[in-house]
Amino acid sequence: MSQQFQPPAPASYTPAPAPAPARTGNVGLGILAAVVAALVAAGAYGGIMHAIERQIGYAAVGVGLLVGLAAGKLGGRNPVLPVVSAVLSIGSVYLGQLFFTALVVADVNHVGLADVLDKVGIGGLNDIWKESADVLDYVFLGIGGFIAFGSAKKTAA
Repeated sequence: MSQQFQPPAPASYTPAPAPAPARTGNVGLGILAAVVAALVAAGAYGGIMHAIERQIGYAAVGVGLLVGLAAGKLGGRNPVLPVVSAVLSIGSVYLGQLFFTALVVADVNHVGLADVLDKVGIGGLNDIWKESADVLDYVFLGIGGFIAFGSAKKTAA
């Protein structure tokens, strides 16, 4: 009475799902978001400086974070986005400082901002900024760029 060994019936296996594709994002959308964030941040940065009548490092950090987060969230992991974010953030801090300069000129001369932009112009504001800029102004430019680079890189990761 020997019984023959019968292997068990094959179980039905469900294949593992394919891994999710890597999120590459949309580089163009990331850059557009970073540009919009940079313009908004520049206005806020200049307005904050004008309201408190001085610069603070946290505002430059905020500019960098805003620009970097916008680029990284919408742009994905493209290695160009941290560099673009840093450049845009530096430009944003600079524009914020120019906006602050324009607001101060408007206050001192008791005119509107539009009059300052019309009569003095961007070139004149740039000249005023260059004459009054000190080391701290350049440090804040660097802080904004550094934070934007890091936040764009980490947000996409």
